[in-house]
Amino acid sequence: QVQLVESGGGLVQAGGSLRLACAASGRTFSNSAMGWFRQGAGKEREFVAAINWNGDMKLYEDSVKGRFTISRDNAKNTVALQMNSLKPEDTAVYYCAGGRYSTASGNQRVYNYWGQGTQVTVSS
Repeated sequence: QVQLVESGGGLVQAGGSLRLACAASGRTFSNSAMGWFRQGAGKEREFVAAINWNGDMKLYEDSVKGRFTISRDNAKNTVALQMNSLKPEDTAVYYCAGGRYSTASGNQRVYNYWGQGTQVTVSS
């Protein structure tokens, strides 16, 4: 059974930092793109960041560029999202996703494995 398990969410003040981690089990994702998405209360799920199979291509949603950094460790089958300079509008449930293809994408439809999500709350 394939599982993606996120961790690292929590409550932080504006301007603070959090590091999200996603651990995959049940299959290797070393040949797959990985992504992070988020869903705020009453909003649709949206793209945050993605990384291609070997980590040399990264995509970011405009509002997080320069503040968030996605990384992966294929030996450990993990992906991380370092979030700095957090803002209240970053408050959401953050989801890790494993892609069908090796190329990074912001399109949710190319991701076929999803974690349960971890809550990030940024207070003003």
